[in-house]
Amino acid sequence: MQPLACVIGDMDLLAPLGRAGIGCIAVAPSGSPPTLSRYAQATIPRAQGAAPDALLHALLRFGAAQPVKPVLYVQDDDALLLASRHRARLASFFHLPLADAPLVEALVDKARFAALAARHGLPVPATRRIAAADGGLRFPVIVKPLTRDAAWPGTAKALRADTPAALQALRHSHGDDLLVQELIPGPETQVESHHVYVDASGAIAAEFTGRKIRTWPASFGHSTAVEITDAPDVATLGRRAVRAIGLRGVAKLDIKRGPDGTLHLLEINPRFTLWHHLGAEAGVNIPALVHADLCGLPRPRLAAARPGAAWLRPREDWRAARAAGIGPLRWLGFLRDAAANASFDSRDPMPFLRGEAWNGLKRSLAGRR
Repeated sequence: MQPLACVIGDMDLLAPLGRAGIGCIAVAPSGSPPTLSRYAQATIPRAQGAAPDALLHALLRFGAAQPVKPVLYVQDDDALLLASRHRARLASFFHLPLADAPLVEALVDKARFAALAARHGLPVPATRRIAAADGGLRFPVIVKPLTRDAAWPGTAKALRADTPAALQALRHSHGDDLLVQELIPGPETQVESHHVYVDASGAIAAEFTGRKIRTWPASFGHSTAVEITDAPDVATLGRRAVRAIGLRGVAKLDIKRGPDGTLHLLEINPRFTLWHHLGAEAGVNIPALVHADLCGLPRPRLAAARPGAAWLRPREDWRAARAAGIGPLRWLGFLRDAAANASFDSRDPMPFLRGEAWNGLKRSLAGRR
């Protein structure tokens, strides 16, 4: 029996596994797109806001009932920390593609990551805890939570402060659990990334580079459209970084290109991301490669990732494109040509038809009453 993939994530992680012929278990809220996918052989409900222990016990019950160890995939920081902190118990029933526990903790906490990167001479922007940011930083700066926080106000990932007075106002309104970092000038399109899988021997088994096309909001927003690139300098910095910190497993390294072309390392996320959907469509299916390695199966054949292949999240990207002055016809052409779509896939239409489209229709009908 081929081991299953137990997927704590969305369609951008489920799709590359399912299309590789790997049986998947969707760990997601009831009625969400992964639970409606043809790639999900079964589901484990993950109630939003539920205590982490509930998910842990559900995973342990599921794993104990399997004749062959599944591989546990995680796509968000909460699931990453849960799996890492309970790896001793989970490892009895699951293959765990995780970095070492101390490294996971250091990378998830932005202040600890900045200190780790500085110790290894990696090019991170000058960074301080907000309580220690009275001197030594050049303005403007950005302010962000120490860890990804659902309670963070608004939809932007960070807030900008142009003066010491503005910084103190943010501290007064948001507290001390904040990180302050010198702003690297330039738009979000100058944020590039290196996506890598380092196998158990320390060899880089697969990699590709990418960049943001659009985000919402336009400044410090979440990606709505991205594309594969061919950026040797970004890959070189990414390889240097993962070797310096001794990472094993998967990682996404966010890197910003300054106005003079200098690269600045912003963060390292040691987990699966939306990019693995696009990578698989472009020829580098890292989730499937990880599955083969952990389960002792032959590695799938990989090609070099195809530069220019694009991914988008249509509803949000339509808004971002309009804000950028992109007309409907041009955007529809981009939608048509995109290699990966977070919302709709003709090979697996039910997550869209029974999920997003049906829920949108119900909201529309309710609004007419």
